[in-house]
Amino acid sequence: MTFEFRPLELDGVLEIRPRKFVDERGFFSETWSARGFADAGIALTFVQDNHSYSSARGVLRGLHYQLPPFAQDKLVRVVKGSIFDVAVDIRKGSPTFARWCAARLSAREWNQLLVPKGFAHGFLTLEPETEVIYKVSNPYSAAHDRSIRFDDPEIGIIWPLAASQLQLSDKDRNAPRLAKAQLFEAMEEASP
Repeated sequence: MTFEFRPLELDGVLEIRPRKFVDERGFFSETWSARGFADAGIALTFVQDNHSYSSARGVLRGLHYQLPPFAQDKLVRVVKGSIFDVAVDIRKGSPTFARWCAARLSAREWNQLLVPKGFAHGFLTLEPETEVIYKVSNPYSAAHDRSIRFDDPEIGIIWPLAASQLQLSDKDRNAPRLAKAQLFEAMEEASP
């Protein structure tokens, strides 16, 4: 098997470990395969790859999402450094609404996180010079782009660094709390 899939606490959020073939020259790894994912019951079509670079430890990006019809599934992996990667269920009516789960992703562990539509996503860099690559199932749409405060007490994410150590964009620092955010109105809108 090329991939190992491990479900996290929220339905649809998966930690994925691609297989690595290592020899004296280095390694080879298939990090995405439509067939490999489909064989595991995950049928996705990705349309865009994004690459994020953070120069310092403590850079927090998120919590971000896009509304339908531009909602995005994301497949996130780290190619240098490490992150604390978070998914938050923002589907109104979901039994896990406003709950979060997280995984530590790193170039060393070679793991990935699948964040489905209907979830807000954010990550915190744990090392300087961290690079994150993620695939998305819909292109960026400024008109549908939304965010939620990283420190909203209704969600209660326990970040591994103190707030005083975090570096945020103005957009993320001024994001609305969950109670004031525009969310997915029904769970079926978020489903692939």
